[in-house]
Amino acid sequence: MNTIAWPAPAKINLFLHITGRRPDGYHLLQTHFQFLDYGDEVHLEVRDDGLITRESELAGVPPEQDLVVRAAQALKLASGSPLGAAIRVTKRIPMGGGLGGGSSNAATVLCALDHLWQTRLGVDRLAGIGLALGADVPVFVRGQAAWAEGVGEHLTPLDAEEGWSLVIHPGCEVPTGKIFGDPQLTRHTPPIKIPDLSSIRTHNDCEPVTRRLFPVVDEALGWLEQFAPARMSGTGACIFANFPSQSAATETGQRVPHGWQWFVARRINRSPLLTRLAGAA
Repeated sequence: MNTIAWPAPAKINLFLHITGRRPDGYHLLQTHFQFLDYGDEVHLEVRDDGLITRESELAGVPPEQDLVVRAAQALKLASGSPLGAAIRVTKRIPMGGGLGGGSSNAATVLCALDHLWQTRLGVDRLAGIGLALGADVPVFVRGQAAWAEGVGEHLTPLDAEEGWSLVIHPGCEVPTGKIFGDPQLTRHTPPIKIPDLSSIRTHNDCEPVTRRLFPVVDEALGWLEQFAPARMSGTGACIFANFPSQSAATETGQRVPHGWQWFVARRINRSPLLTRLAGAA
């Protein structure tokens, strides 16, 4: 069988408000997801022997804990498919960067194997399987820019202005649990409605905690704010700013201090994975 490459795009959070906390410890949030035309590649080969194998390494993550392996196993269990898959990921999205790399990889495995195995579970069932793997997985499964509420599982398609962004990763990994577990995290931002977006100033509630715990993120935000309004995605460590053109974003990127990674990407409302799946149908 041939190995087929599938896109796993990065996401950014245009804002992230934390509005409360459930008794089970999960945080209630409001956020607006948008995709980037930049991301990982997931290479899949169908196996006739039913085995799920990982053919690439992920530092510090054994295969049985890797989201791509868990996603394939969850799909196999839900569908009853006798087939297996060999999975290899080409990483471009920084780990611990707040760009959703692991969730995107898992969603790509679910959607692509649903096609390759011809299980045809449908997007709603795939999103449900994805939610058990991580709160961000369903937005990648559905593939549309979205307003999210609850713990991230209540999604409303919502486009945002497309355009060019400079994304900077200052070289540290930010564990999501460390930020959400911090006692100084703001957890009482008043909920808003979608129509409010045009009239209020949004923010990222995780940013003050991440800036305090990871000074290099604070330094990077301070540097980028010289050129354009800057914001952190998710719990960090990646930050981004929007620019009027690709060339303007690239020009600023070329000034990024040595030791920080950066890339320029276009913000898009439709995931490249949806386009790829439509072409494969």
